[in-house]
Amino acid sequence: MAKQEQPSPEGNEETAIAAHFDDSLAELETLVADLEQGDLNLEDSLARFERGVMLARQCREQLTAAEQKVQQLLAREDGEELNPHTNDSATES
Repeated sequence: MAKQEQPSPEGNEETAIAAHFDDSLAELETLVADLEQGDLNLEDSLARFERGVMLARQCREQLTAAEQKVQQLLAREDGEELNPHTNDSATES
């Protein structure tokens, strides 16, 4: 019986974070739509607003972490950053 290769835990974590971000963003959009309709009583409006603030903070933290990871991936070992808009082979003579 052949052993199936397990995906790396890091890959699973990144997938879970991305799915969580998408779910949080969708919920935030729903909350905003509910609040914009203006049909909620004060208590429900405040509860949705509080949940929305929490979701917005979580999304911002996840975006900041993703941006930092991209910067780390683009950084060279010698400290020089890669420029994704230049073609290194075109500049070499």
